[in-house]
Amino acid sequence: MPSLPSSVRPAMIAVALPLLLMAGACSPSKSGTSPQSEASTKPPTELDRFYGQDLAFASCKGYGATPVDEKLFADPRFQCARLDVPLDYDDSEGETAQIAVLRVPARGKSLGPLLLNPGGPGGAGLNLAAQTHQALAKSPVTERFDLVGFDPRGVGASKPAISCFSKEDYLAGDVRTELVLTAGRFSGDHTKKLVDKCVRRSGGAQNLAAVGTRDTVRDMDILRSALGGKKMNFLGQSYGTRIGALYAEKFPRKVRSMVLDGAVDPRLGSERRLSQYSGFQRSFDKMAAACATREGCPLGTDPKRATEEFHKIARPLLDKPLPYGQGLRFTYNNLIDSVISGLYYQAVWPKITKGLAEVRSGRPEQLLAISQAFSGRAPDGSGSNFDVANYAITCMDEARMTPEQAVDMRQKTYEAAPFVDPGTGSAGARDVCESWPVEPKTTYPFPDRVEGLPPTLTISITGDPSTPYQAGVNLAEALDGSLLTVKGEQHTIATSGASACVNKAVADYLIHLRTPSDGAACTL
Repeated sequence: MPSLPSSVRPAMIAVALPLLLMAGACSPSKSGTSPQSEASTKPPTELDRFYGQDLAFASCKGYGATPVDEKLFADPRFQCARLDVPLDYDDSEGETAQIAVLRVPARGKSLGPLLLNPGGPGGAGLNLAAQTHQALAKSPVTERFDLVGFDPRGVGASKPAISCFSKEDYLAGDVRTELVLTAGRFSGDHTKKLVDKCVRRSGGAQNLAAVGTRDTVRDMDILRSALGGKKMNFLGQSYGTRIGALYAEKFPRKVRSMVLDGAVDPRLGSERRLSQYSGFQRSFDKMAAACATREGCPLGTDPKRATEEFHKIARPLLDKPLPYGQGLRFTYNNLIDSVISGLYYQAVWPKITKGLAEVRSGRPEQLLAISQAFSGRAPDGSGSNFDVANYAITCMDEARMTPEQAVDMRQKTYEAAPFVDPGTGSAGARDVCESWPVEPKTTYPFPDRVEGLPPTLTISITGDPSTPYQAGVNLAEALDGSLLTVKGEQHTIATSGASACVNKAVADYLIHLRTPSDGAACTL
């Protein structure tokens, strides 16, 4: 089966799965410092036993949540441990969760730990730390910092981990955790049955209630302390910028440095979905224009008609999915997932168009390879819990939509990105979180200024399809930090080592706390 370039595959697994984003809350406050900020570096007394713990780092054997990770983590330089945190911060004497941590010691004199988050929600930080160690093998960053990846609560090797489906469910294709854009009509019964499955497979409703981003932020501060760091060094990608921003909001004086790459816009609520899908349509159109110059392009020779040509390939799968393997079916929703996954990186666009040509001939293998690389799922149905962790965390973070709002969102999304429109109308959309057992701890809005926060560095790519460029501009302004503009067509860049210009800017900032000058830019 074809595979993605190694330079692309790790980053794709780390980014936010687009079909799982839910509607946000209202516009941001202008009130300044959040009332939740903690100026003091002394933890609350009831949490002393967590802040004071020593991490027992040892071999990473058994920490891989997938066979690929287990092989990757066999490197003897990697050290793993589990961090105890309260399952419920309102009941610090109750049950605990265990956060999986992977550390790669600095190659030289260490300035301390650099905490990494890959995004998602649902991305596994252990994998990102291991991959970043390889990608930045000769970088001053890996020379001066211990790379530390953690699987956020509910994710990957952390315990308890979110689970909703079996391998057999994945192979059968009965694993939809997005009912706004998924073609079809749904009811409250669909959402209730899905939540019931997640409750059973995740060990109870209390575990579904424990995975919000605000709890992850508190876990991060306990991890900072357990690693011996007085101040936090953090690099977050995509949704990881949301984690970083919320940490900055709550613990501003505990931040030393913070790189936020591929920013989630702090000023948008439900409009984030529409902005994102406008970005996907833009990338689709650019992909189609490039394809039109090549012989045999499945999207035709006229880029203005590319969406129409795409519908001719995709929409027949609504009634007649393509068979593959042993009794498996490649559906319309599978195709849309695969194409959107590939749009994140310009290097993958030729594989998308090749896959569309193959689908037209009855073969889905190329597009399957793209979606499997993105989701971290193997052909036998096994893999990471990225998709269901994304679902659970989103349900704890985002305001609910009524059925009427879900239908309106579906229609507006089809208008923003007509290539994803199945042509079946907007009726029947539902918020998949409507039956979630607890109310969300919403993470919006974000204050425009955070008192006591040192300079931060936000990186934003001009052609980012998932977190549009303006989102980075807005986050840098909200944090009163620096912005590095990167001219290119992809999502996130800092941990890949692919740009010498970006590498230097990030190293100068993390090591020397030198921020780029106003108007600084790199070109991919």
